[in-house]
Amino acid sequence: MIGNKEGLAMSDKMERVMKSYGRCTISQTFFDDFYKVFLASSDEVRAMFRDTDFEVQKRVLREGLAFLIMFSKGGSFPEAKVAQLAERHSRTELNVPPEMYSLWLDAFLVTVAAHDTRCDDVLLQEWREVLQPGIDAMKAAY
Repeated sequence: MIGNKEGLAMSDKMERVMKSYGRCTISQTFFDDFYKVFLASSDEVRAMFRDTDFEVQKRVLREGLAFLIMFSKGGSFPEAKVAQLAERHSRTELNVPPEMYSLWLDAFLVTVAAHDTRCDDVLLQEWREVLQPGIDAMKAAY
């Protein structure tokens, strides 16, 4: 029974996170604003994105976020997609060091707070709890 309650709790969190994501992405500037915050977070981040086509990058981020959210719910499809994301970001390809993920998550949550008019500390914690399993999987694959 405990597992079922935890499953329902995660399902409720995911529903609130998905609604929040919908409210955020109504804004045409959500992803631009995220990258402004993220790039301002460190010189390393700025250097990593120096030659980036941000129109392509924003599309990739939108897709990656969907998989990170779905990953929390489980299932072979999101697990396979997060494994692909992890491989792409590993030391053998993009070489994104594990410590950058906390900068990424912090920047993302700052941007959510700025764009979701219903955002509060509880919702930000739910975002963190939903995204963290996928982030942990990506860090572990480094």
